[in-house]
Amino acid sequence: MTAQVDHIRGQSFHGRKGAVENRFRYSVDYLLCDAEARDLSTPALFARNAAGLTSLHDKDHGGAPGQGRGAVWVREVLAAHGIAGVARIELLTQPRVLGYVFNPVSFWLCRRADGALVAVIAEVTNTYGDRHSYLCHHPDLRPIRPEDRLKAAKLMHVSPFQEVAGGYVFRFDISAERIGVWIDYSNGEDGVIATLTGPRMPLTNGRILWSLLRRPFGARRVMALIHWQALRLWLKRAGFRPRPEAPETEVSRDSAHGAADR
Repeated sequence: MTAQVDHIRGQSFHGRKGAVENRFRYSVDYLLCDAEARDLSTPALFARNAAGLTSLHDKDHGGAPGQGRGAVWVREVLAAHGIAGVARIELLTQPRVLGYVFNPVSFWLCRRADGALVAVIAEVTNTYGDRHSYLCHHPDLRPIRPEDRLKAAKLMHVSPFQEVAGGYVFRFDISAERIGVWIDYSNGEDGVIATLTGPRMPLTNGRILWSLLRRPFGARRVMALIHWQALRLWLKRAGFRPRPEAPETEVSRDSAHGAADR
């Protein structure tokens, strides 16, 4: 059966909590596809592991940036953490546009044969080129429901205006019609709420062209907006913290699971 690539015309919201507040909302384009599908139905303006106006490459995900191994890496992570029974692995991410990509966060969605979502790997990349992934699941691997909240300790430097401390609370609502991801970072009185929501539709040449007209340059635009918001925080005199060393572990999960990081 031919698998389909879906387009998410998303809305991304960030709200900073604490002494220095900052809020913004931007539109953003994400793709969702079966990462292991051998037969993908794709429009002419999209390429899989090849050059194209827009494209999705395994080397951009599942491992260090530019050295990724895609779903093969995900299978190894699941096995290392004793997670079995995953029949399908989906990738939710921003595509390359004219060969350029930067994803602050992508998500590997791991499903059983019945379609139930049982694990999510949040793949976080900072603007310094560091990457760390957070493995989210229930200890008994029961399905992740839209109301469930999954925790992870923050281990990697993301913003120079936030310290590496505290933790994340993730919530996922992924349906056939739309996607919703909520991330609540907290460190005492400071924190950030980040969301990604939007309808899910088949990827077509028309949607690719419309997105590029409305949101030109893809991830280059995202990178520019990140630096614009950093300038706003600097002007608001938010405390600036130098970049610490990247975490030694590639993947972590909540310590309540009782397993060592990979």
